Amino acid sequence: MKLRQFGQHGAHVSVIGQGTWYLDRGDRKDAVAALRRGIDLGMTHIDTAEMYGDAELVIADAIAGRRDDLFLVSKVLPSNASRQGTITACERSLARLKTDRLDCYLLHWRGAYPLAETVAAFEQLVSAGKIRSWGVSNFDAGDLDELLDVAGEGRIACNQVLYHLKERAIEHAVIPWCKKHGTAVVAYSPFGHDDFPAPQSKAGAVLQTIATAHGASPRQVALAFLTRDPELLAIPKASNEEHAADNAAAGELVLGSDEIAALEKAFPLGARPRSLPML
Repeated sequence: MKLRQFGQHGAHVSVIGQGTWYLDRGDRKDAVAALRRGIDLGMTHIDTAEMYGDAELVIADAIAGRRDDLFLVSKVLPSNASRQGTITACERSLARLKTDRLDCYLLHWRGAYPLAETVAAFEQLVSAGKIRSWGVSNFDAGDLDELLDVAGEGRIACNQVLYHLKERAIEHAVIPWCKKHGTAVVAYSPFGHDDFPAPQSKAGAVLQTIATAHGASPRQVALAFLTRDPELLAIPKASNEEHAADNAAAGELVLGSDEIAALEKAFPLGARPRSLPML
């Protein structure tokens, strides 16, 4: 599994991690087994959020006895992101995850509370040793500019954003911004939301051809494309051990420049939208 630096001053984490949205809605035993299998295969970057129902509780079961091997991320809801609310939410997540610290803590999306309040809480949590770094999710370039004015250079570890083959809007401004400022870009829902390219479609056929050439699956090729640059990481979810193993194999797949160009043509970038797409 390839490792990449998480922000300017962050740890090196697995390029393919494990997302956990809706993880609590299926069979809990299967979910725990999938997470553990993913960890065994090097997907030690695990992402969750207070919004994800009981996902934090499922993760606590899966990571018992293995916390020191992991890069663990959770998120605060905007409605809780006042200075004290952020601290309270973080402590609640720590208790549910049965750990004493998070490796990164994110603002899930921008809300009504001033960014200065949330950043102050993040920095207080860093000083207390409850989080090691902080970042954001679903921030467009303009939001990142405002956050930078508040926090200063080198503090924003990551921006977690919607990114998949059919939704490449972040390539217009978000990825360039993050490259410039040393902020990691983490792709959530990297297979789309129940909308992965069908093999019988024209674009899906291109994906399949590349997969066949590498002895890989189309989903592995998709993940390799989405993590083709040094700043990019992805956090696919797996509901069972087989899916986890398939995702993990993408961590060693490298696409050629001609294959990347073919995928860029098959899945066009499109015009920059007025607002950043999110789920």
